[in-house]
Amino acid sequence: MNLHPLTSIHPGAKIADDVVIGPFVSIEDNVEIGAGTIIDSNVTIHSGARIGKNCHIHSGAAISDIPQDLKFKGEDTLAIIGDNTSIREFVTIHRGTASKGKTVIGDNCLIMAYCHVAHDCNIANHVIMSNSVQIAGEVVVDEYAVLGGGSLIHQFTRIGKHVMLQGGSLVNKDLPPYTMVGRLPIAYEGVNSVGLLRRGFTRETINNIHLIYSTLYLSRLNISDALGKIEEEIPQSEERDTIVNFIRASKRGIVRHGI
Repeated sequence: MNLHPLTSIHPGAKIADDVVIGPFVSIEDNVEIGAGTIIDSNVTIHSGARIGKNCHIHSGAAISDIPQDLKFKGEDTLAIIGDNTSIREFVTIHRGTASKGKTVIGDNCLIMAYCHVAHDCNIANHVIMSNSVQIAGEVVVDEYAVLGGGSLIHQFTRIGKHVMLQGGSLVNKDLPPYTMVGRLPIAYEGVNSVGLLRRGFTRETINNIHLIYSTLYLSRLNISDALGKIEEEIPQSEERDTIVNFIRASKRGIVRHGI
């Protein structure tokens, strides 16, 4: 290891040979860190951390601290961070509780400065969180979602894949896939067409997604009837099924239309 002498590593930690660790870092027992990872100064990595390969954890971050949940009784749980993920300055990621047993951050994520990810969250691959996003417990964020700076995410909510969330949003409903969401109070603002084009979606696919959300939000049908109409009139596709299944599985209800 490229290990600075002014650091503290428990002998029980399992750290790959080529990990780079800066000064004033504290690494507790029951920690695993994969090859190629860089840990900058003043980082604290608590028990239960599982950090993948080629990550970069910037100064002042705290990983796998105990949850801010009064139901937590000291059980052994994990905070798992995938490969190629960047965690910027002063991010805090708490480990799980008995509810899920782990907090998970996927591969190729970018979590910018001052973000917080609470216990038992599941953050999928390729998610971007801008500065100071605050995510409460047991939130699910699907792949390629982009969360604008300063957003507050209520516990138990779900953010669908390829969502673009406006900065400063207060999220208390589920955000369906492929959408742009913003305003105050939070509301559906359209399809994330630019983001989908950048990720290789065809214009035909994007047009079909527009049709789905037009039926859902503009037809004046209730949610159940709108979903039935979507399945009857719009050809089956991965995107159609992703949207329909997401909405049917929603426990908090989906965000309203921004009229």
